[in-house]
Amino acid sequence: MLYMHCVSSSQMIWWWIRRTLYLSLGRNLTRKRVVPITTVATVTAAAVIASKKFDSENSGQDKQSKEVMADNSTPSVCKYSKMWGFSNPFENWREPNLMTVVKWKTKYTNETNLPEDKKILDEKLPVLTPSFKPNAHNDVCVTWIGHATTLVQMDGVNILTDPVFSDTAGPSICGTVVGDKRYRPPACKVGDLPDIHAVVISHSHYDHLDSQSVHDLHERFKENIHWFVPKNLKSWFTGCGCRKENVHEMDWWEEKDMPGHPGVKLAFTPAQHWSARNIVFDKNKTLWGSWCVIGPKHRFHFAGDTGYCEAFKQIGEKYGPFDLAAIPIGAYLPRPIMEPQHVDPAQAVLIHQDVQAKKSVGIHWGTFALAYEYYLQPPQDLKKALEEKQISEEEFFVLKHGESRNVSTEDGQSKL
Repeated sequence: MLYMHCVSSSQMIWWWIRRTLYLSLGRNLTRKRVVPITTVATVTAAAVIASKKFDSENSGQDKQSKEVMADNSTPSVCKYSKMWGFSNPFENWREPNLMTVVKWKTKYTNETNLPEDKKILDEKLPVLTPSFKPNAHNDVCVTWIGHATTLVQMDGVNILTDPVFSDTAGPSICGTVVGDKRYRPPACKVGDLPDIHAVVISHSHYDHLDSQSVHDLHERFKENIHWFVPKNLKSWFTGCGCRKENVHEMDWWEEKDMPGHPGVKLAFTPAQHWSARNIVFDKNKTLWGSWCVIGPKHRFHFAGDTGYCEAFKQIGEKYGPFDLAAIPIGAYLPRPIMEPQHVDPAQAVLIHQDVQAKKSVGIHWGTFALAYEYYLQPPQDLKKALEEKQISEEEFFVLKHGESRNVSTEDGQSKL
């Protein structure tokens, strides 16, 4: 959903005022009343002033946070305020504002070029029927279901990342889901999955957190599934019916043992992004991040949805090396708009190196048209970036929807 990827709190203020004005205009026009031009001008001026005030206050808050990041050895900390929510501490973070969206929509051309013919999509981006294996113990197996949804099997644990099985990523308005529609279906349904022991959620955007998918997973696995979620999201999950004791809400650098699986830990780690589900009231009120799964033999890193930042070197130093990393490679053009929140393939390769991944799989592409790059461009640009770094395509690979790959690793003790 395009608007969810470039909306700041200043924009929300403007949209709220615009909505108020729209409703007022509607009521007055229905009653054949005239709305004075001064009313329109006053409301517009209020929106601009509120936008500038937020950007000024938020930049000051960010400056203090970014000073903490001057030394890479200092763990990244995401500060929180009741007024503005969480804020990124990273030097290269820029909060999108109203002018960002205007510039995006007026200056740049959408070059996605999605084929209208389904046969072409079936040929270029085939969707395979997954053949899930029993719980993996001696290796790591990854299956790409679509977008940021993967099934990772390691050390006897089945982990699902950012599960989205719905056809549309967006809110439900009057019973109808509106937002970005998939141009490639999920490789399977919730009912086709093997036993799921844990779900990790990177953030609250609709293309990463889907209420229907959460409901279906809860209904199928009940008390056997555990939800690992960012700070301030627990109440959302319990509101969906998930058992309170099965929802584990975590802050950056916090660690928790996997219930029922001795020797397996999960750590919530930083990423450079933001959060929102309601464009008016909840911007950045819940945290975002990445995940590390540390087992007795293997380690997995889920980068989630992120811009490039120095935190990934910290993650590699603390928890690496990883047997497998799932790293986003799509939704990155135009760069002046997308760079703070979405890595491009070249930066994805940097994350691969920073976290010390032995193998990585490219995700967050080929499913939703969220940005302006050609729909097949992410793997093409990834190939070029790997060639420049002299890294093989076996080390950092892409999968077809529904395709699985075993990542062979040397057996060894994983230490925390």
